[in-house]
Amino acid sequence: MATTWRKAVQEALYGIDGFYRRNRPAEHFATSANRSGVFAEAVVRLLHRLDAALGHPDELMVVDVGAGSGELLSAVLEFSTGSVDKPVHNPVDKSFADRLRPVCVELRHRPAGLDPRIEWSDLPPSRVTGAILACEWLDNVPVDVAAVDEAGRVRQELVDPSTGETALGEPVDDAWLSTWWPLAEPGQRAEIGRPRDLAWAGLVSTVERGVALAVDYGHTRTHRPPFGTLTGFAAGRELPPVPDGSRDITAHVAMDAVAAAGVSAGARTTSLARQREALRELGFSAERPPLSLASQDPAGYLRALARTGEVAELTDPYGLGAHWWLLQRVSC
Repeated sequence: MATTWRKAVQEALYGIDGFYRRNRPAEHFATSANRSGVFAEAVVRLLHRLDAALGHPDELMVVDVGAGSGELLSAVLEFSTGSVDKPVHNPVDKSFADRLRPVCVELRHRPAGLDPRIEWSDLPPSRVTGAILACEWLDNVPVDVAAVDEAGRVRQELVDPSTGETALGEPVDDAWLSTWWPLAEPGQRAEIGRPRDLAWAGLVSTVERGVALAVDYGHTRTHRPPFGTLTGFAAGRELPPVPDGSRDITAHVAMDAVAAAGVSAGARTTSLARQREALRELGFSAERPPLSLASQDPAGYLRALARTGEVAELTDPYGLGAHWWLLQRVSC
């Protein structure tokens, strides 16, 4: 039986037998957070800046929403405590490491062997002094879909969860569409991003002092995709978006709408940039190490070369580098 996309995807991803109840994201697709240690290092650099701006509080919370198996915060702890090699300009600060309070927010059960310093919860904390991270989380917040019929009416698109077949339902009267994603031509489609705006506003509202960072693939009003972006993923392959629980269902995020929701929830300042620009601002470069290092320190040269490759992947303008970084500050 056909139902709304939002209901179908909610059940397919987060129901009792949903995709995210049974699967580790890293087994099916790569994200910036689980692909590279350089991303964790970037988070650490951001946290160091935040720590200084907050006056080095007794506790600096870092909350990862949609944490998967805790890969990102595990790597953040390693970089903070000196468990892995780091560039000279990012030294170990024992005080900083001791004051970190890492929290993973995830529906799945806590994985075995996770660092005991990392807290695990199915709900975000109610009050945060520090940073909330949402890395490729908003794209999995279910949304409804609107489409323009042959008569030019904007109607809600319905889906059969077992087959993915669609049909048009009742006309949509939604202020969100007129503000953020106007539709006009027959055949055009849009994902109605209001649930994502509300989800993001809820996270921002928990930050008493600090920042909220969303990293995701998305678009702004000047470059909306005319036919929407809803799709599926499983085992490293893009698939039709059949919401039957067998695959991830995702859609790009209207980042400007999400940013406006964060401002309404209390954000004082907003920065919206591509990942390649954000990493460059944090001091990362994909410049190859000097060849002279190969003869002076062969092992060091290989490590530097591998790091360069990671930075290059994260800043690729046709890949992960095209992701958006939405950084919003609250009272700091």
